[in-house]
Amino acid sequence: MLYPGRMSDTPYIGRIVDGEHLLPVRVYYEDTDFTGVVYHAGYLRFFERGRSEMLRVMGVPPGQPDHGIFAVTRITIDYRAPARIHDALLVKTSFAGMKGPRLNFRQTVEREGMLLTEAEVVAVAIHPDGRARKPSAAELAHWAAHATPSRNSP
Repeated sequence: MLYPGRMSDTPYIGRIVDGEHLLPVRVYYEDTDFTGVVYHAGYLRFFERGRSEMLRVMGVPPGQPDHGIFAVTRITIDYRAPARIHDALLVKTSFAGMKGPRLNFRQTVEREGMLLTEAEVVAVAIHPDGRARKPSAAELAHWAAHATPSRNSP
């Protein structure tokens, strides 16, 4: 079955606007604690979805050997306000640059323009066996084309 207003039953992957990936998400029961508030670890899933879908929009499907694999090595999260069951949220992801094998992302979760959570994420490019690797020149150019270093840090 198609969703109203959609031409396909393919899951929505978001879009990039002004260097920032936008991904609408809905809060489901599985994302919340017993009070209906998003459990703190639930935001990690929202952020992961945002980064993964940003890669898809950029034309770099996650886990593709020709584009490499990445592992999160550091995440700093600031919680500002709670999200609740059934909320419609917007996950915003921007690529903030690359240094060596490290990719830096800035991410936020908002509800109707209100900032709920923000994060700085560092991921490392790795080989399939888990060893860190230096990205290729083509990969660096691809990521640099999507970098937004002028954005304010969360």
